[in-house]
Amino acid sequence: MKARRANSRERILAAAADVAREAGPGSLSLDAVASRAGVSKGGLLYNFPTKAKLMQGLVEDYLKAFEQALETRTADAGGETPLEAYIRLSANDFEEPQPSASWIFSAIAEDPDFLTPIKSFKRQLFERLKGETNDLKALLVCFLAIEGLRSMNLFDSDVLSPDERRLLLASLLEIAKVN
Repeated sequence: MKARRANSRERILAAAADVAREAGPGSLSLDAVASRAGVSKGGLLYNFPTKAKLMQGLVEDYLKAFEQALETRTADAGGETPLEAYIRLSANDFEEPQPSASWIFSAIAEDPDFLTPIKSFKRQLFERLKGETNDLKALLVCFLAIEGLRSMNLFDSDVLSPDERRLLLASLLEIAKVN
């Protein structure tokens, strides 16, 4: 059986993720992405008519991967609650420094609906966790702490040392286990 060949949209998103990781999302060049993906610039623009749409595609792809990882983790968790899985998966995102998120302001200016999929995903995730968690107070503390860490990381304003971050994550996992 032949391995499934990635379609051009998937190749473009994978290439954009690689270029963004190497150069930072703010330095993402459509020419560099097209070259890395092995498509013409016209082919890239057919799939993503603007740089903002490409960035939105990257964000949506990340959210889909996070959701799939959460599904896999909770199905194979062996006693891990969905809230614990959310904390552990999110903690993985904090391990490596992220490039500056200044690009996000440009994307929002070009397309005010840029954040819509993110808001929708976060709301659905919160509702799912709320339905699977017995203690709303614990969920609120854990969810808001993780989203605060995510925001500090995204906007390069993290004030916690690695030891403080590990202590916070361990504390959140203790709170999540109580459910």
